[in-house]
Amino acid sequence: MDDELRPEYDFTQMKGGGKYVERYRSGTNLVLLDPDVAQAFPNDVAVNEALRLLIQIAQRKQPDIKLVQQMK
Repeated sequence: MDDELRPEYDFTQMKGGGKYVERYRSGTNLVLLDPDVAQAFPNDVAVNEALRLLIQIAQRKQPDIKLVQQMK
């Protein structure tokens, strides 16, 4: 996914606020979920749990590169 913000945008001196300004300043990654995806998750904890599970599954499915190279 490409970052749509131009590099010249600098929010470090951002005044005022918004719902997520403190999270932005602390370095939290914010993403916008499509409505159909958002319906499946009640909150950020559920999203993070699902993504961590997906990461674990993906890592299990990857073959051990060293083992594959040794078999050649």
